Amino acid sequence: MKAIQRTASCSRYADSVVHSGVARWVEVASDASLDAAGQIQQIFNQIDQALANWGIGRDRLLEVLIFLEHLDDVPVLNAAWDSWIDSQNPPIRACVGAKLQAGLLAEFIIHAAV
Repeated sequence: MKAIQRTASCSRYADSVVHSGVARWVEVASDASLDAAGQIQQIFNQIDQALANWGIGRDRLLEVLIFLEHLDDVPVLNAAWDSWIDSQNPPIRACVGAKLQAGLLAEFIIHAAV
């Protein structure tokens, strides 16, 4: 049985989990004072940093599940997504409305092949 790797684990959660060649992690904006466009861009930057830490690029993304506080922000998300994503190798994506922690407007769950 292959080992499960967890980074920066605490008793409540891990920053990331890697198993069977797939990394899984969650990103939220570190600056909740930003508007939706700012938070989404910050999350994309954080995803890019995580991918770089594993030595991979956006073409290795498998799945992105996006939670938005306000579904009215979907056009903002789509505009940012379209300019950020590797359009030749897009992951599967879902976007749902959800009540998020105070100040947060977006939360992403990401899976990538490592």
